[in-house]
Amino acid sequence: MTLQISRRGREYLKTAHALLHSASTMTDLAVAHQLKALADLYERRAAQASHVDAAKALARAATHAQSQARFEGDRT
Repeated sequence: MTLQISRRGREYLKTAHALLHSASTMTDLAVAHQLKALADLYERRAAQASHVDAAKALARAATHAQSQARFEGDRT
């Protein structure tokens, strides 16, 4: 199963890539390692945000389908 990256997840990934780019240009290794750790955190947040956003979208779709089914049932 492939997970679609949500808009919020893409923003986290964009930030992670910017942090990794900055880390690659650092001459101070301590700062570079901290930036890489922060980039890892943002990558995890991207995955988590995408999971949460997908679950919310699925819940909205289920609610909509349920209300449509109720509406169709009332019409008969």
